[in-house]
Amino acid sequence: MKFAQRLFYYLGGFAIGLILLFFFLGGKKTSCNYSPTARVLKNVRIKERIFSEKALIAMKNHQLDTADISTLLTKGNVDFSKSNTELDSCKVYLIEGDIDEKTINLLVENCDSIATVKTMKIIH
Repeated sequence: MKFAQRLFYYLGGFAIGLILLFFFLGGKKTSCNYSPTARVLKNVRIKERIFSEKALIAMKNHQLDTADISTLLTKGNVDFSKSNTELDSCKVYLIEGDIDEKTINLLVENCDSIATVKTMKIIH
């Protein structure tokens, strides 16, 4: 078999495989982001969230709501150097992000079934 024929068969099979892949995975919410920040943010997003009194007061003073916090948990960054990940029970993460031209820092305690927003610092 000549090289051109082998290349034709290979590219044909590759194209059919891509079409089948897009057909089966096209409608599903699949993600392939395995960075540490993405894993932490997804872990916090899927859990029940509780807000401390300090966080609720800061949200009220700066006119933020839970939708803004959800956006921050989707597009934010985890600062691992300022987080405490050595704890056994509940790890504490510092999540930073921008919402409405404000830089927001969240201190989140991530336990097994609950994520608690401990403090919120807003920097204009």
